Amino acid sequence: MISKDISQEAFQLELPEEWMVHNVLNKDLLTRCREPQFKRQYMGQVPTPDIINKEEEYKAEEIRSYRKQGCNMQFLVY
Repeated sequence: MISKDISQEAFQLELPEEWMVHNVLNKDLLTRCREPQFKRQYMGQVPTPDIINKEEEYKAEEIRSYRKQGCNMQFLVY
């Protein structure tokens, strides 16, 4: 949510404290929230993460796909 107009080009946002990002963004990086046009676009309840060693962790129901990116692995999970 926008908490303050900094200028015509920038807005200050209300972000969770655990997000390690700057809370002032250029207006070109923001888009208005729109209602979904189709039924399949509605998302269910987003699960809350477990906090382990001060980091968010989620439980994946299944791994749909994976790929190697450099020396790391990336996973598509549900």
